[in-house]
Amino acid sequence: MIERMKKLTFLVTQKEYDEFIAGLREQGVVHVQQLKQGQTSPALQKALEERVRYQQALAYLDISLKAWEKDEKQNSKFKIQNSDSLLNEVERLKAEEVSIRHTIDEAEKNIQKLEPWGNFDWEKIKKLQQETGLQVYFYACAAKSFQADWAEKYFATPIDEYRKRTYFLAFSDVEPDIKAERLELPDGSLEQYRQELAEAKEALQKNHDTTCEVARQYRNVLEAGQKQAQSEIQLRQVELSDESIAEGAVRLMVGWTLEEKAEELTKWLDEKQVYYELENPAYEDDVPVKIKNDGYTSLFEPILRMYSLPNYRDIDPSIFFAPFFMLFFGLCLGDGGYGLLVLLGGIYLALKGSDEMKSYGRLGIWLGLATTVCGLLTGTFFGIDLSKQDWAFLAPVKPYFLNDNGVGPLFGYSPMMVISVIIGFVQVLLGMVLKGCKAWKNFGFGYAIGTFSWVVALLAAIALFGLPACGVSLPKVLVYALYGIIAISVVGIFLYNNPSAYKNPITGPLLNIGGGVWATYGMATGLLGDLLSYIRLFALGLTGGVLGGVFNSLAYDMTSSLPWAIRWLPMVIILLAGHSITFALSMISAFVHPMRLTFVEFFKNADFSGGGKEYTPFKK
Repeated sequence: MIERMKKLTFLVTQKEYDEFIAGLREQGVVHVQQLKQGQTSPALQKALEERVRYQQALAYLDISLKAWEKDEKQNSKFKIQNSDSLLNEVERLKAEEVSIRHTIDEAEKNIQKLEPWGNFDWEKIKKLQQETGLQVYFYACAAKSFQADWAEKYFATPIDEYRKRTYFLAFSDVEPDIKAERLELPDGSLEQYRQELAEAKEALQKNHDTTCEVARQYRNVLEAGQKQAQSEIQLRQVELSDESIAEGAVRLMVGWTLEEKAEELTKWLDEKQVYYELENPAYEDDVPVKIKNDGYTSLFEPILRMYSLPNYRDIDPSIFFAPFFMLFFGLCLGDGGYGLLVLLGGIYLALKGSDEMKSYGRLGIWLGLATTVCGLLTGTFFGIDLSKQDWAFLAPVKPYFLNDNGVGPLFGYSPMMVISVIIGFVQVLLGMVLKGCKAWKNFGFGYAIGTFSWVVALLAAIALFGLPACGVSLPKVLVYALYGIIAISVVGIFLYNNPSAYKNPITGPLLNIGGGVWATYGMATGLLGDLLSYIRLFALGLTGGVLGGVFNSLAYDMTSSLPWAIRWLPMVIILLAGHSITFALSMISAFVHPMRLTFVEFFKNADFSGGGKEYTPFKK
C-alpha cells in the first residue's frame, strides 16, 4: 500500500533559515524536494568524498578481518582520538599494505630470477670483467638445446639445470651469437632479496595485527563517522533545495510528509511561527513514495524493487502479484523434493541468518511450501513420477495427480498446460481490473469504464461459451442475460473509452469508436500472446521433472551390473551430481520466468508505470 502524502511549501526569512533547518531536521518527517537540480557545492562535494572514504575504510577492515580471522593477536598500541584520526590511520594502514605487498612481489620475482644462479657476489663478477676485459652474459635455454661449440667460442659455462632448462654464462667482448634467451638479472644478491622478503612478510604481519585490532575494537567509530558524513550530505543537499526570493531576503522550500505525520508537524510549525501551506499533491507533482505492507507482502518488495518502486499515482502491485509469484515459482520448480530443500533452507536462514537474511529465509519458506504443494499435486518428487509407482499408500490419491496418468487430459491437452493458461487468464484479468481502478483513482470513474467493460465482456464470454464446452447447460434466460451484458460492455468499449474526447461533441464519438476498434485489435492479438506466455509454467515444471527422472534412471541403469555392496556409492554420486545440476537450473528458471510474467504480462495489463522516488525524510 502506498501511504498518502501531503505537500508543504515553506517561506522562511534568511535570518531564521539556519534555525528552521535545524528544527526541521529534528522533526525528521519531511522529505525535502530538491529545487536546484544538478547543482552541487564545495561542502556537498567534500561530504560525498568523505562518505566514500569511510565506505572504503570499512570495506578494507572487513576484508582484512575476514582474511586474518584466525589470528587473535593484538600487539598494536594504537589509540584513537576521533573518527577522523581513525579514518586517516586506516587509510595509512591500507597504503602501507599496498606498499609492502609490492615489495613482496618484487622480492619474489627477483628471487625467482636468481635462484638458478645461486647466491653469487656481483662485486666479484665486476672484478672478473675488469681483469679479463670480457663482459659476462647470462643465458637460459632448453637443456637439449645447449651447444658444445658455445663453450669453445664464448667460454659458455653451465651453472644449473632447473626445470629442464640450462642456465649458463658466456664471456665475450661483444654480444655473443648465441641462440638462447638472454637474461637480465637484478642488481642485488639472492640472500639480500630473501632477507627483504622475510622483513616484508614480518612488516605485513604487523600491519595486519594493527588492522585487525582496529577492526575488532573501533569499527563502530568508523560507522558513526560514516553516518555523520551521510547526515552532512543530506544537510548540504537540503541547502540546495530552496530558492531565494524577494532579493534574497526570503527562501522558498518544498517538502513532503506522510499524511499521518502532518498534524504533529504543522503544530510545531505554528509554534515556530513559520509560514507554510499544506495541500494535497497535484497530479503533475513528483511525489516521493513510501510503501507499507503486511509481513507476508513485504517479503516480495525486493522483487518489486528490481523493476521499480511504484509512483504516487500507481496502485502498489505487491499484494496482488505476491501470491501469483509464489505459485509461479512452485510450478516452475515443479518438484516436491526440491521444494522441501528450499523450505528447509528457508527455515535455516530464518532461524540462523543475519537480520537481512532472515527476511529472505521467510520468503524461502513460502516459496518452498508452494513448490512442495505444486510438486505433490503434479506427482513429482526428486524426479520420481509418483503416478507410475505401485506403492500402496499412493493408491487412493493417484487418480488426482495433475498429469496424464492421474486426472488425464483436459480438452485434449495436458492438465497442467490448461491450468497454466487459466492461471494466466486470471492474472491478466486482475491486471485489467487494477488498470481500471488506477484510472478511477486518478481521473474519475468515467475513465475506467472502457477497461471495466473489457473485463465484464471477457467474463461474460467465458461463461457463455466456456461453460457449455465443459458440458454445463445454461438456461435460456441466463444465455440472453449474458448476451445483454456483452452488448452493454461493447457500448462501453466503443463509445466511452476516452471520455475527455467528448469535450468536442462532434469528434468525440468518432474518436471513441476509433479507439474502441484499436483496443479490440490490441486485445485480440495481445491477450492471446499474453496467455501463451503462461504455458512456460507447465513447460519448465515438466522439464525439471524429466531431467530428475533421467538422472534417476542413469543412477539405476549404469550401476545395475554391480553388487549392492559397492553399487550404492556410484549411485549416490550420480544422484547427487545429477540432482544438483537439475536443482540449480530449475532454481534459475523458477526465479527468472515468474519475474518475466510479473514484469511484462501483469504490469503491462495493470498499467503499472513505476519510476517512484523513495520517501527519505530529512533527519539525523
